[in-house]
Amino acid sequence: MRVRVTARGGTAVWLVVLALIQAAAFIAVWQFALHVEVGQWIDTVALTGNQIGRNHIDEPVDRILNAMSVVSLLAVTVMIGFIALIRGRIALAVAATLLIAGANVTTQLLKYGLTRPDYGVDPERMYVGNSLPSGHTTVAASVAVALVLVLPPKVRAFAAVIGAGYAATAGVATLSAGWHRPSDAVAAFLVVGVWGALAGLLLLVTQRERAEVAAGDAHRRTALLLGLGGVLALAACALALWWLVSLRATAPAELPRRPLFVGYAGGAAGIAGSMAVVMALMLTAVHRLVPRHQG
Repeated sequence: MRVRVTARGGTAVWLVVLALIQAAAFIAVWQFALHVEVGQWIDTVALTGNQIGRNHIDEPVDRILNAMSVVSLLAVTVMIGFIALIRGRIALAVAATLLIAGANVTTQLLKYGLTRPDYGVDPERMYVGNSLPSGHTTVAASVAVALVLVLPPKVRAFAAVIGAGYAATAGVATLSAGWHRPSDAVAAFLVVGVWGALAGLLLLVTQRERAEVAAGDAHRRTALLLGLGGVLALAACALALWWLVSLRATAPAELPRRPLFVGYAGGAAGIAGSMAVVMALMLTAVHRLVPRHQG
């Protein structure tokens, strides 16, 4: 099936809508987590709850986070670009590299550009300042989405599931290590989602008129499973936060074990669910952005 102007136009509209929705979601997360007192309180409860059982997971958490560095990011970016080039896709190599670089640079600019008001919710970290979005989480998520773009259709669905799981694990690891709050990781996924949509638009602009799209490359079932799993995880997160809000008059450090665990588990569910949804949305369009035959 040839990609006609109308089909390509529909894909472009979908990518623009996708970028705008995720940008709006980022703004909502940023405003609630940083500029609303109860938002800061919920984040702090989740971060304080990481102390439960932390001794048992310190080693694997440190291993995951220490593997992410500037050198490793550059190496993986080169590898992803190389995969695209050996498939004869120069535009794909450029788009994937742009996705990774753009997402990580944006995260660093936002982290140092945004301010976190002090509402007295987290006095232990009041001098740390803003930590949204998470840099480590952005690295993991941008690499995962870029791999889904450059890998062949036969392994794309598998890569999407593994990549989403890896990025979600990295996000939860930053929470478990006490480096980041849940909102930091969620914001990082949304930054990557926006750049994924922009990279898709670049691919669409450079796509040839006679490019052929195979319906079997859509991976609708995998996208549906990721999306449904993500929505369920986000629903579990919302329920946990709804239960916690009734305790907001209590300082996080004074909460008993049960609310702290609920906050931590709810935050982890929100992180995992957000990444699953971002990956599912990206997977719905990849087969049209990277057609089987270039034409």
